[in-house]
Amino acid sequence: MDTASPAEPTPTGQGTHADAPVRAARPSDAEELVRLRAVMLGSMGPYDDDSWQPASMAVLRERLAEPGGRLAAFVVDAPGARGALAACAVGTVEQRLGAPGNHAGLSGHVFSVVTDAAMRRRGYSRACMRALLAWYREQGVVKIDLHASPEGEPLYASLGFVRTPAPSMRLML
Repeated sequence: MDTASPAEPTPTGQGTHADAPVRAARPSDAEELVRLRAVMLGSMGPYDDDSWQPASMAVLRERLAEPGGRLAAFVVDAPGARGALAACAVGTVEQRLGAPGNHAGLSGHVFSVVTDAAMRRRGYSRACMRALLAWYREQGVVKIDLHASPEGEPLYASLGFVRTPAPSMRLML
């Protein structure tokens, strides 16, 4: 993993990377975080069901307000657009049982890494990801997973992520 330098986010996620000032998301950012998630989902294919959005906003408001919570989001504000976000990276920490190489059993999961279409190619997602990875280090997380789109894979690979065999199964109830 990359080590922090003065131009990168500090462990608390404050600071800048290139021209991208990154900050920790606040509960008041929930609506914009959900809007960006919809942008991400729309880029994966058309969907016409926005019924998930109110519940997601409520979860974000609640979890981002928790002191020492297990969900974090790092954002870049859209230049010149008060209250709008240009990019975000969201992640959670899950407590599992320890294992070799992960004695504490802490597991991170990254999701909703997205930059608004008009703001892409400025390093915003990279800056948000670096802040999120610094937060994971603060939490003691040593294993972090994510699902990468083909477009996002080069970014994640440059941050040290590698493809793994995924012997997963899923049940939807």
